[in-house]
Amino acid sequence: MANAFSSDNGMALTPGQLDAWLAKIGVDRPVSLDLESLSKLHRAHLMTFTWEALDAFMGWPSSIAPASAFAKMVEGRRGGWCYEMNGLFGAALAALGFRVTRLCSGVNREIMGDIAIGNHLTLRVDLDRPYLAEVGLADAIVEPVPLAPGPISQRGFDFSILPTDDGWLRFNNHANGLAHSFDFRPDHSDEAAIAATLGWLMQDPGSPFTNALAILRHTADGYVALKNDCLCSVTADSVSEQRITSADHLADTFDTIFQLDIPEAGRVWEKIQMCN
Repeated sequence: MANAFSSDNGMALTPGQLDAWLAKIGVDRPVSLDLESLSKLHRAHLMTFTWEALDAFMGWPSSIAPASAFAKMVEGRRGGWCYEMNGLFGAALAALGFRVTRLCSGVNREIMGDIAIGNHLTLRVDLDRPYLAEVGLADAIVEPVPLAPGPISQRGFDFSILPTDDGWLRFNNHANGLAHSFDFRPDHSDEAAIAATLGWLMQDPGSPFTNALAILRHTADGYVALKNDCLCSVTADSVSEQRITSADHLADTFDTIFQLDIPEAGRVWEKIQMCN
C-alpha cells in the first residue's frame, strides 16, 4: 500500500510541527507503532480538536493540505472538517512512522451515487492488519477499528462496516449520526477527486455546509453538536437540546463549549438568522 504522505506533495508534518501537535493533544511520542499507540493518539486528537465547517458556511478560505490544517488547528484555536481533521491526523501519524494511506471516500454515496466520491477523506493505517482511522466524520468512532466487515460498538454507540453490492465498503454511522454512512475502498486514493469536491463543498449553493452551520465536539460519553442555533448534547442513551439566543450567546458557546476562537461571531450569528 503506497503511503500518500511525503514532503514532495506537501502532505507531511515537519519534526517541529509533529512535536507541536503532540504537545497540543497532550501525548508523548509513542515508543512502539502498535494498535495501543494508534488508539491513544486517535482518541487524543479527537478529544482535542473540534469538528467544524465554519469556513464553508462563512465562505472563508480552506485547504486540503495538512500544513494549512496545522496552522489553523495547532497554532490557532480552531477545529476542522474531514479534510483537515483526518488530513492533520494522517500527516502526524506518517511523521511518527505509521504506514498511512489517504482514502478518497463518499459520505452518503448510498443516496447520492458516485457523485459523492471525494466528499470525504478517511485513513487506512497498516499495522498487523489494516485499520480504519477516522477522526473526520464528526460523531463516529473514537478509536480505530479493523478495516473489515463487521459490527462495531464504542461507548454504547453501534456502527458497522458492510460490503456494498458494487464492491465498496460502507461505514454505517450510529442511529443519531449527522452523516448516515460513507463508502470507501481500501486501495482507492484520488487526490484530484478530493480537491475537486472540496471546491464544490465550499462554494456551491447546493452544498450542505454552505447552507447550515455544523460544529461538533466529543465528550467523555458522547458529544455536543451545534446546527445553526440548535445545541444538542448526545449520549448513547439521551439527546437534549437548547437554543442559542443571541450573538453573545453564540460567542460564549464557541469559546466555552467548543473551545474555538471565532472573532466574527456576530457575522456568523447574522448568517444563522438568514438560514433559519
